[in-house]
Amino acid sequence: MTSSRADAAVSGVPLSTVTELPAARGAVVVASSGQLQAPVVRTVALVDALDHLETGEPLGHRLVIAPADALGDALSTRPEVAERLAGAGVAALAVTGVSSEEASWRDVVEQAGIPLLLLPGPTSSEQLNTEVLGAMLDYQTSVLDRLEEVHRVLVQIVLAGGSLEDLCEQLAGFFDGAAMVTTTDGRVLASAGVHGELEHALSLDCFDRTGRLITENEPVGIRALRGPEAHRAAVRIVAGALDHGLLVAFCSHRMLTGDDVRVLERAATVAALAVTKEQAVSAVESKYRAEFLRDALAGRAGSVEEAIAHARSLGWDIDRPMVVVVAETDEDDAHTTRSPEEVRSLQHRFARAWTHAVAVRDPGCPVMGFSQEVVTLLPVTDTADTDKIMRTVSDVARVVRGDGGGGRRTFSTGVSRPITSVAQLPQAYDEALNAVTVGRQMHGDGALTHFDGLGIFRLLALIPDSKHLRRFVEESLGELATDDSPENADLRQTLSILIDTNMNVAETARLLFFHYNTLRYRIVKLEKMLGPFTTDPQLRLTLALALKVHQMRGI
Repeated sequence: MTSSRADAAVSGVPLSTVTELPAARGAVVVASSGQLQAPVVRTVALVDALDHLETGEPLGHRLVIAPADALGDALSTRPEVAERLAGAGVAALAVTGVSSEEASWRDVVEQAGIPLLLLPGPTSSEQLNTEVLGAMLDYQTSVLDRLEEVHRVLVQIVLAGGSLEDLCEQLAGFFDGAAMVTTTDGRVLASAGVHGELEHALSLDCFDRTGRLITENEPVGIRALRGPEAHRAAVRIVAGALDHGLLVAFCSHRMLTGDDVRVLERAATVAALAVTKEQAVSAVESKYRAEFLRDALAGRAGSVEEAIAHARSLGWDIDRPMVVVVAETDEDDAHTTRSPEEVRSLQHRFARAWTHAVAVRDPGCPVMGFSQEVVTLLPVTDTADTDKIMRTVSDVARVVRGDGGGGRRTFSTGVSRPITSVAQLPQAYDEALNAVTVGRQMHGDGALTHFDGLGIFRLLALIPDSKHLRRFVEESLGELATDDSPENADLRQTLSILIDTNMNVAETARLLFFHYNTLRYRIVKLEKMLGPFTTDPQLRLTLALALKVHQMRGI
């Protein structure tokens, strides 16, 4: 091994075990609880450790055995040796033959943050070295046995048809803590814990307020054995080239070591089998669900009674008031540099995020992914108004976005009017599609739009050729159609508010914080550019439409 990182990957006996060896009996231990859990991967004599420092070779997780007089001589001439040993990553200093006169060099070592085992009396370096090597062998054997036991038990769970929940429950027992499986972006798919460990884990700041593990801040693999992050560990669940998510373990009462990570890695290979199996089953179920929902949205699902019964057999409840919600990724997958496999993976993640976010609110709510869109039939109350419906959809969309975390793609969302019958689904679906398409044109990527909020834009969006719209804007607004001059946008705003206030000059001046005479001057200037819109209602209507079209994007 040539690096401390590599040494950390070697199974080592905890320093606490070394302190319990016969050769260390009666030793004074100067170490924190975290340092006592650090692994010792090998031993090295002081003289060899000093040689390592000269060559620059790390001493990661080595126990340096040093006679007290030799250590005292080294530190008296070169006090910086202690800092260099600490920087090289030594696990601890085991000092033999300690007398009552060691205070000077002991202070130097303690200030460097190196754990100390002070061994008084006749304990020899050879005896301690032999016992440490024997303890390391026994410990590594027990770790291998534990790995095999974990693998055997977990494989048996999967072969017996167990779920990810069963897998997590068994792992939680192995760690005497909590375990969970998450998606690649941190949505918890399954979890279990013992003695309140799961509740403790979910209260940590590594989860956001929606319950998503903030995976972008969570390193995978072995971590430093210090701080709160040392009480949890995460590894990837990988099958072939596909990343299925994370397997995470938590333990509130001890720090998780590299050996625990290796147990997790072994468990992750089994979890990959379980995930793959569940995905295969889910794919078959999704096919039937998608076909039914597609038929229902197109009005081909049979009678109302037949559609409700079929939905109920799929675990869905559509016999209640609801709105159709269409969420569509803003990125055009038909014109992308991403590979088809990556696009499918991203779309699957997008649909899965919506399914998870909605299921938390209502497990019987239909959610299905189609191409670039995800369709949800979201239940609403009879008394829910548009504002309340939009707040609900906004909350779900915020959960899917994960408050901006995880590197997910942006998406726009359209919401239909409420419906009370399955027979109204085709119309509601069409309304939601219009809302998401026109909403993106009105507000840009990431828009959330209700069908009733489209107004005149619904009609404008029906014009298939955007060149006609652009020409209409240019002919109607003239030079105000462009932003060649900073004044153009300012004058457009003035014109828009004048029209919105029905040519109320006093109200417009108040809204724009203009003096009345300043606004009168601007109106004269606008009429020179556009014509007598203050007295011509037809011209005013034309200008109002042109301003609406100008707001639309992508024309």
